[in-house]
Amino acid sequence: MSTLYNDGCLHQQDVVDYLVKEGNEHHLKENADGNLALSTKLINKFRIDSGDSVVWVKSDKYWRFRVNEDEDGREARG
Repeated sequence: MSTLYNDGCLHQQDVVDYLVKEGNEHHLKENADGNLALSTKLINKFRIDSGDSVVWVKSDKYWRFRVNEDEDGREARG
C-alpha cells in the first residue's frame, strides 16, 4: 500500500520481483503460462487492505486508485 500511495500505482511484476528478491516466493504461484504471479491468498489480503478505493487495470497488470470515471467493481479499463 505504501508504494501505491507514493507512486499512484502498483505493478504486479514489481511485487513479484520484490518477493523473489526478499526470498518470499511462498507468496507466489505459477500461472497457466508458466510465469510467476501473486498467490490468491496474497491478492485477497490486498483486496481487504485496499478496500473499494483501488482498482485493477487488467490490460497493463497494475493497481491504481479509483477515479470518478471508473465503473463499479474492482476492475478498471485503464
